Amino acid sequence: MGAVLLAGCDGHHDARPAPTLHVTVTHTVTPSVTQPAQPSRPRTVTVIGSGDVLIHPPVWEQAAADARAEGRTGYDFGPIYAAVAPRTRAVDVAICELETPLAPPGGPFQGYPTFSAPPQVLTALRGAGYDSCTTASNHTIDQGVSGLKRTLDELDAAGLKHTGSARTPAEAARPLIITLGNGARVAQLAYSFGFNGLTRPAGQEWEANLTEVPTILAAARRAKAAGADIVVLSLHWGVEYNHGVTDLQVQQAHALLASPDIDVILGDHSHAVEPFERVNGKWVAYSMGDQISRHAEIRNDDREGAMPRFTFTEVAPHTWKTTLAEAIPTWVDVAPNVRLIDLPAALASSATSAAARAVYQAAHQRVAGYLAPRGAVKDGLIIR
Repeated sequence: MGAVLLAGCDGHHDARPAPTLHVTVTHTVTPSVTQPAQPSRPRTVTVIGSGDVLIHPPVWEQAAADARAEGRTGYDFGPIYAAVAPRTRAVDVAICELETPLAPPGGPFQGYPTFSAPPQVLTALRGAGYDSCTTASNHTIDQGVSGLKRTLDELDAAGLKHTGSARTPAEAARPLIITLGNGARVAQLAYSFGFNGLTRPAGQEWEANLTEVPTILAAARRAKAAGADIVVLSLHWGVEYNHGVTDLQVQQAHALLASPDIDVILGDHSHAVEPFERVNGKWVAYSMGDQISRHAEIRNDDREGAMPRFTFTEVAPHTWKTTLAEAIPTWVDVAPNVRLIDLPAALASSATSAAARAVYQAAHQRVAGYLAPRGAVKDGLIIR
């Protein structure tokens, strides 16, 4: 600092050296506070399954009528599926069981015994929130190799993933794995007990998956080795119109769920709801019944279904356990319109008429009764 002028009492200014200023700067240090680590929320995955998508002529006729009601031509299956869409859209992975091969969009269409269904049903399934469809059933090769390939092409075009049949050996060998937003990876496998007496071309058995326990176990191991956290196995098995479970189903379920590589089994084919069972801490839904169908003979069995919904929780890095098992009973109205009914939602709605409520309540009670005989409710199954 240079000289400063100091004014005396007489008003004269004297030049004097500036005083030296000593400044002490004090730093205040706030001690850091270590916040307790917040426990990270475990990852969860919800998977919903549903029974056979079985497109009989009255079902596609309903879709044509629904399209006409909107002033359009063609087929609109959306109204048929509208009631369950809130369920299938709300989960991480929604899986349909596509029972029948698909025809070209303009047909010709065929019903039982060798199906060839309108591919427009896929638009409704995708719109309802389905992510994938299994294609291993006793009708997989009803229309031969060309029908099988066309079905998979149509699924691709609709944005639906698929497993259970294949167009090439490479496709057959590649596990279907869906990676979710939270990084979890869900693999799907699908197999059928047979093909209604039809045989796969020699040397091309890979085109349609036939149930063989060692083959399934090997595929599940490959899926886990490819990074799958959860493996969902769909099995087309059992006896038609049987609410019980065969000895073979029980043997296969216990052998398969003894493997660390299979996390749940979703069963179909019987056109009737069968029990759910907890095996080795995992679940098998022996049969979900039909999801949508309209057989020539109208029976309650064909109209009843159960949509299983499972929640898996990561309890250690890449170790997942089933933490919630639920079943949502469904019903198919056949008049005045073919409609798939979410029974718990319909029973909770004030818009449901008294007459419909009585029908729905009876159906709900029957489905609940079919689910329970193998200890499912005692073991934690919640029937909605």
